[in-house]
Amino acid sequence: MKILGRLLAGLTLLLLPTLAAAQDFPNKPIKLIVPFPAGGPNDIIARVVGQRMSEITKQPVIIDNRGGQGGVLGTDAVAKAPPDGYTIGIVSASSLVINPTMERVPYDVARDFAPITLVTTVPEMLVVASNVPAKNMDELVALAKAQPGKLNFASAGVGGLPHLAGELLKLTANIDIVHIPYRGAAPAINDLLGQQVQMAFLDLPVILPHIKAGSLRPIALGARERAPTAPDVPTTAEVGMPDLLIQNWYGMIAPGGTPENIVNILNAVTNQAMDDPQVKQKLADQGLTVAGDRPKHFRDYITAESQKWARVIKAAGLETTK
Repeated sequence: MKILGRLLAGLTLLLLPTLAAAQDFPNKPIKLIVPFPAGGPNDIIARVVGQRMSEITKQPVIIDNRGGQGGVLGTDAVAKAPPDGYTIGIVSASSLVINPTMERVPYDVARDFAPITLVTTVPEMLVVASNVPAKNMDELVALAKAQPGKLNFASAGVGGLPHLAGELLKLTANIDIVHIPYRGAAPAINDLLGQQVQMAFLDLPVILPHIKAGSLRPIALGARERAPTAPDVPTTAEVGMPDLLIQNWYGMIAPGGTPENIVNILNAVTNQAMDDPQVKQKLADQGLTVAGDRPKHFRDYITAESQKWARVIKAAGLETTK
């Protein structure tokens, strides 16, 4: 018992600096790395949530945009930062799930990051060009089966979520449609409007104006619940494809090895910021749904998303040599 007592006493002494640091955390500015250029969804979320976090903690939250390699460079900067809670990042499915599955990246997702919380989700919507005769999912699937290899689906680039969404539709509905990649969502939408391609999965906020204008026809929303901004569009679950759940997401992470108590403080601050009515409204105006959860749940969510998209990537033959 004396030995155990001395061991516990020694462990307490070792933990004292960490506990003291957590009690005093944060006492200086927090750097929030955005692995994409200013103006994109990650950046908008970071600035809206970061401003409220700054007000809560009484410390500046400094936005640091580090674009490059589809989010990989900025995400790697988080991985290599000191694990003290003063450098965190806001990342999306591309840098934590898709890129690590398709190619070699300089970080290990399970080892090099401490998930803080899922921040927001944004569903992908399947739309068709105005000249496509299908008005719902059953009609679209029937049309594709009647013309195998004749219908095209656009995406914002190879390996992005809209591309993988189309591949998952092919697997789910057992149809043969051809992928046409573009350099971004804007040119993909232009060719959809010009009826050069027949369909696409794209972020709801991006295509909502064209749906309201009647220039693109919505087929289904890749979410569990209908979107308040498009209440008449059924979900993929409602049309009989519950596994066709397609939503982009953004989450807060810290470097791996960040003390659990500091991660918990960051989790509490971020969730408090997201619970602010003005923050919720600003994000809703961008078509984003506020999430918020505990670190363990976010880690489990990342794992589940990785497994899901790894199956799609493998089935589509998109894996590259690592």
